[in-house]
Amino acid sequence: MSLTPAAAIDDILTRALAEDAPWGDLTSEVFLPAGARADVALVAREPGVLSGLTVFARTFALLDPDASISLKAADGDRFAAGDALATVSGDARAVLRAERVALNLVQRLSGIATATARYVAAVEGTGARVVDTRKTTPGLRVLERAAVRDGGGHNHRFSLSDAVLAKDNHLAVLAAQGVSVGEAIRAARARLPHTATIEVEVDRLDQVEEVVAAGVDTIMLDNFSNDHLRAGVALVAGRAVVEASGGITLDTIRGVAETGVDVISVGALTHGVRSLDLGLDVRVS
Repeated sequence: MSLTPAAAIDDILTRALAEDAPWGDLTSEVFLPAGARADVALVAREPGVLSGLTVFARTFALLDPDASISLKAADGDRFAAGDALATVSGDARAVLRAERVALNLVQRLSGIATATARYVAAVEGTGARVVDTRKTTPGLRVLERAAVRDGGGHNHRFSLSDAVLAKDNHLAVLAAQGVSVGEAIRAARARLPHTATIEVEVDRLDQVEEVVAAGVDTIMLDNFSNDHLRAGVALVAGRAVVEASGGITLDTIRGVAETGVDVISVGALTHGVRSLDLGLDVRVS
């Protein structure tokens, strides 16, 4: 989470806490005496890769700036079932108001980091880079992208504003207007600053040469078989970065990586993961 702006984390947490307790935590306010203290331990119920621990800690700090927070691990660390990952001691009302938001986020982000680590391990030694996609939870992209990095993966473009990525729908519109993809690439290059990159998605081998010859930085081979990926890599011949995409799973990613592609984008890193089982043990005094 070290590259995640603190202001972005606070914005997400402020909105999440307001959603969970828009007019305060009614239960804690009527059941718990003012001044009561609570101790919380974050404990792993299963092994995994940690992500979101800094977010977990910040949730409690926002509601109780005087809380005592001790982190027993760091984002990116591997842990075993039963490991204590953090402890928090503070005002009981604040601790119990923060706990669900804090736990939801650290469980989801650790689930992403753990899944990513499995994909990265599956391609070890091939040279292929595992990257995420824009299939993230609305409002949580900055955290989920950090979780991918914590799991050893890499990030694709962060948003539509970061780079040109012409996909099948863009190409369909061009075709309807009678504009070739090569013409569109050259026109885009003329308009863009030198720092911007251009990527184009293709779904047939016969599209590769026109796209690469027009000067793209990256070509995405979408839903290609492994044999067609190998052929695509050979056609590109080092003239652009080659990305494979489309329905790639943990069972299939090794074969994809061995075709020689440079990048493999996996939407399942963020949209198809299970939150990790982490628990909060609370003692009120």
